[in-house]
Amino acid sequence: MTRKRFGTPGSGRRSRSLFHEAVVAPAVLTWNRGRDMELMHRAMSFAALGFLTLVPLLILVAAADPASGHGFARWLGQGLGVSAASQGEIQQLFGRPGQALQRTTALGLAALAAFGLTFGGAVQTGYERVWELPTARWHTMWRHVLWLAVLVVFLLVFVNTPVTSDSAFTLVLATIGDLVGTFLFFWWSQHVLLAGRVRWRALLPGAVAIALGLLGLRFFSRVVFSPLIASNAVTYGPFGTVLVLQSWLVGVGFVVYGGALVGRLYHDHRTRLRLGRRPPEEAGPGPAGGAGGR
Repeated sequence: MTRKRFGTPGSGRRSRSLFHEAVVAPAVLTWNRGRDMELMHRAMSFAALGFLTLVPLLILVAAADPASGHGFARWLGQGLGVSAASQGEIQQLFGRPGQALQRTTALGLAALAAFGLTFGGAVQTGYERVWELPTARWHTMWRHVLWLAVLVVFLLVFVNTPVTSDSAFTLVLATIGDLVGTFLFFWWSQHVLLAGRVRWRALLPGAVAIALGLLGLRFFSRVVFSPLIASNAVTYGPFGTVLVLQSWLVGVGFVVYGGALVGRLYHDHRTRLRLGRRPPEEAGPGPAGGAGGR
C-alpha cells in the first residue's frame, strides 16, 4: 500500500516564490530606495527645521488667539496625545503664551520667515527625491509660503481633535475626520510642492500611507512618548522634554517622506502590472522609473 504524500517540491517552491514576490522583494526595494534618498537623514532635518519653524509660529498664533487660554502647549499636548502630567511638563517648557507677542521682535519674525521658507523647500526637495524629479525653479517659492500657511491651519485643527473620549461614537467620528483631513492635506501638499508635475492619481497612494502612518504615530506617542516626557523631565529637566519632542518630530518626518515613498513604489507596481512589465530587480539595469504618472 502506497502512502499518499501531501504537497510536492514544486508547490513549496511556488509558495516561497510568492512570499518573496509579495513580501521580501517589496521590502528590499523600499529599503534600498529609502537608503538612496537618505530617508532617516531627511527625517532628522524635518524635525530640526520643523522645531525651529512651527513651534515659534504656533506659539505666536496661540498667543494671538484670545479663545485659547492654555496656548500652544495645550495644542501640542493634544497633538501628541499625552497624559495630563506630561502636558504639564510641556506647559512649563513653553511658558505663558501671552508673553510671546510682547517679546517678539522684527529680527525674530524675519528669522521665522527664513526658517519657514527653508522648511517648505526641504519638504519639497524630499518629495522631488521620492519621485526622482529635478529641483523646481526659484519662481515656485510662493508655493512654500502657501503650503506653510495651510499647514498652520491644518495643525490648529488637527491637534484639537481628541484621541480619547467617553463616547465610542465620538471617538470613531473624530478619528475618521482626522484621517480624512490628514489625507486631503498631504494629497494636496504633494501636488502643490511638486508644482503639479505628478498627477493627482499617482499621489493618492502616498497620501493614504501618510495619513495612516500619522494616525498610528499619534496613538503610539500616547503609549511611548507620554511616559517618556514625564520621566525625562524628572531626569533631565526641560531639556528632556525637548529631546522627546524632537524624537516625535523625527517620527513625523519619517512618516511624511516614507509614506510618500511607499505610495510611489505602489504606484509604480500598479503601473507595471497594467503594462505587463517586469519589476526593476528582474528587468536588469536601466533608467529609473521617473515620475510614472506625470
